[in-house]
Amino acid sequence: MIANKEDQVLYHGTTFNDIKRLVSGRHHDPHSILGQHPVTDQEQIIRAWNPQAQAVEVLVSGPNAAPESMTKIDEAGLFARLVKISTSLTYKLIFHFLDGSVWTTPDPYAFTPGLGELDLHLINEGRHQRLYDHLGAHPTNREGLNGVSFALWAPNAERVSVVGDFNQWDGLRNPMRSLGSSGIWELFMPELSPETIYKYEIRTPKGDLRLKTDPLAFRMELRPKTASQVFDQEKFVWDDSEWEKNRALRQTTTAPLVIYEVHLGSWKRCPEEDNRSLTYRELAPQLVAHVKELGFTHIELLPISEYPFDASWGYQVSGYYAPTSRYGTPDDFKFFVDYCHQHEIGVILDWVPAHFPKDDFSLRLFDGSALYEHADPRKGEHPDWGTLIFNFGRPEVVNFLIANAFFWFEQYHIDGLRVDAVASMLYLDYSRKAGEWLPNHLGGRENLEAIAFLRHLNSDIDKLYPDRLMIAEESTSWPGVSQPAELGGLGFKHKWNMGWMNDTLDFFAIDPLYRSYHHNQITFSIIYAFSEHFLLPFSHDEVVHGKGSLFTRMPGDDWQKFANLRLLLSYQFTHPGKKLLFMGNELASDKEWNFAASLDWHLLEKDERRQKFFHFCRDLIHLYHQLPALWQRDDEDFSFSWIDCHDHKNSIIAYQRRGEEGEAIICILNLTPLTHNNYRIGLPHTGGYRELFNSDAAIYGGSNQGNLGKIIGEDIPFHNLPASAALTIPPLGVLILSAD
Repeated sequence: MIANKEDQVLYHGTTFNDIKRLVSGRHHDPHSILGQHPVTDQEQIIRAWNPQAQAVEVLVSGPNAAPESMTKIDEAGLFARLVKISTSLTYKLIFHFLDGSVWTTPDPYAFTPGLGELDLHLINEGRHQRLYDHLGAHPTNREGLNGVSFALWAPNAERVSVVGDFNQWDGLRNPMRSLGSSGIWELFMPELSPETIYKYEIRTPKGDLRLKTDPLAFRMELRPKTASQVFDQEKFVWDDSEWEKNRALRQTTTAPLVIYEVHLGSWKRCPEEDNRSLTYRELAPQLVAHVKELGFTHIELLPISEYPFDASWGYQVSGYYAPTSRYGTPDDFKFFVDYCHQHEIGVILDWVPAHFPKDDFSLRLFDGSALYEHADPRKGEHPDWGTLIFNFGRPEVVNFLIANAFFWFEQYHIDGLRVDAVASMLYLDYSRKAGEWLPNHLGGRENLEAIAFLRHLNSDIDKLYPDRLMIAEESTSWPGVSQPAELGGLGFKHKWNMGWMNDTLDFFAIDPLYRSYHHNQITFSIIYAFSEHFLLPFSHDEVVHGKGSLFTRMPGDDWQKFANLRLLLSYQFTHPGKKLLFMGNELASDKEWNFAASLDWHLLEKDERRQKFFHFCRDLIHLYHQLPALWQRDDEDFSFSWIDCHDHKNSIIAYQRRGEEGEAIICILNLTPLTHNNYRIGLPHTGGYRELFNSDAAIYGGSNQGNLGKIIGEDIPFHNLPASAALTIPPLGVLILSAD
C-alpha cells in the first residue's frame, strides 16, 4: 500500500499506523500529519490529502516560484514533498484529478487553532457567555486569507469532518482537529465563502457514521432540506438605537404591556401566489401597522428558531441559533425586528429549552452518545410530545442554551423570551406514571438540575440584560416563579396566569342562566392575583385541537356570542396583570386557528359585526393605555379592591383599580344578558363620574344600554363605601367609570 518506503524522510514525525488511521477516516488530529512540519533547521515536509487526486503539486510563494510535484506515499491519496526552507511557508496545493480537472487551494492544515485555552476552559465549565462567537461556522480572515472557521463540540466522536458540495460530501476529505479533552473539533477552510452549505460527518466510537447539522448553525436550508449554511452575522446595519436606549423604561413592571401573539406563517398569506406565507420583509410593515392601530406594545412570535415539521408550529426546534428560512434570511429577520423597533413595537420570542425532536440530522445521539439528552428514557424522553429532554446536569448543555438566549438578545436585539413548557421542566414525573420516572437524589419529584438551570439563566440575564423580559409559561402552583433567583424564586419577570385563563374560559362557556352557581370561579383569581407578576393570556393553545375559536366558545346566539366576547376581553383588560391575545381574536373568527391558512381577513372586510368588534378591541386597548390605574401597579394588591363580589344571584361584580396617584377606576361587569336598571353601586366619593367605556355601545354592536355618559355619586353609603349611584347595567356588558 505504501510507495517510496525507502524515502523514510517523507514519513518524518508520523507512523504507518497514523497514516492508516488518517486514510481510513479514524484520526483525531489530521494536522499532526498534514500541513507543514519541520525536519531539520533547513527543511520542512508538506503533506496533502485527497482520496480522489491522481497527482498533487505544491506551489510555495516567492519570486520565480514554480509548482513542485509531491510524492504519493499512500495509495489512498496521501502525498508529501520535502521543501528546502526553514521558515513558515505560504503555499498552495494543486490537485489533479482523473477527469483532467485541476483544483488550486491554500492548505486547510497549515493553520493553527482558532480557539484559545481560555475559550476551551470556559466552554468545558459551561460558562462561555459568547459561545456562538467560537463554535459554529464563522467567515473570517486568517493570515491574510478569507475563509470559514468551523468548530464543534462532539467529545465522544472518533473523527469529525466538515462536508459539503465543496468536497463532494466526502467525509474523508476534510477531517477536523480534536482540541484534546475539551471535546472541541476545529478546522479553518480557506477560500470557502459565506452561504456555503455544510454538515458534519461524525464517526462514533462504534464506527458508525452520522451526518449532522451544526447545533450552532446561524442559517439552515429551507425544509425539507436540513443542511447548515454559513452566514455572516456582521453585515446587517441596525437603525433601532432609540428603541434600544429606551427599552428599560418600556419594559418595567410599571409600564403597560399588551402582547399580540403571532404565528408568522398564518397571519396573512398570498392566495394569488399558491397561498404562500409572507416573508419577514413583507410582514414587517403590514403586521406593525396592524398592531399599532390596535394599540399593542409587543409582538410575541411562536418559535422562529429553525424547525423541520410545520405542524409543530416551531415548538420542536432543530436549529436553536438559526431563524427559520421559511420567511427569508437571517438578515431579513433582523430587518423585521429593526422595523418593529423603529415603530416602537417590542419583539418577544417563544423559546423552547425544555426538549428537542428526535430527527436524526439534529441533536439526537449527536456524537453517537446521548450528548444533549439523557441516556435513560425515564429522564430523557418526553411522553407527551415524542421529544427528548435536555440534560440540564451537563455544563456544556446548559451553556449551549443560556448562550442561545444571549445570542437572540445580542444578534437580533430581541426584547424578551417567553419560555415554553416550564412546568414540564420542573417535575421529573411530569406526564409520567409510577415507574416511568426517576426521583432526584433527595427522593423527590422536583427536577433539581432544571431548576438550577432556570435560576442560572434568569440570574445571568438579570445581570447582563436587565431590560429584557423573561416570561414563564408555567401551569402549576410552583411558588416564586417570578421572584428573584437569589430569594429562592425562579427569577422570571412574568408568569402566565394559566389558572385565571382556564377558570375564566370555563366560566364564560357556561350558559349565563347557570353562571350564578359558578360565581366563585370568576372571583377566585383575586385571592392569588398578587402572588406572582402575572400575565393574562388568551393564547394560541386556546383556539386549536377542536376547542374552536374564542367566539365559537361563547354561549348563546350570535348577538350573545359577540357580547360575551366583548365582556371577556373587557374583563381581561381590567383585571390585574399584563395582557396577551393571540392573533385573530380581534376578528371574532368563527373558525379555530389553522397554521396552514391565513386568518379570516375577509370577515373584517365584509361583516359589519366584525368591523364593530374590531373597533371595540382597538378602543379597549387604547383606553387601557390611557388609564394608568389599569397597569401602573397591577402586580400589587394596592391596585385592586372589590366593590362587590357577592351578588351571585345577578352575576354582577364590581371593583376598583388604582394607579400610583391613587385615582380610582370603577369597573362593573354584568355576566348575564339581563339589563339591570337602578342597580346601586358603591362609590368612593360623591360628585360626578364619567362613563369612560361601555362594551354594550351600539358602535360596538351592543344594545346601547347605559347611563348617557354621566353619573352622579350620591351621599348614600353602599358596599362599605361613602357614596353610591343607581345605574343602568347593560346586558353582558362592562362599564368603566372615572371621577370627573
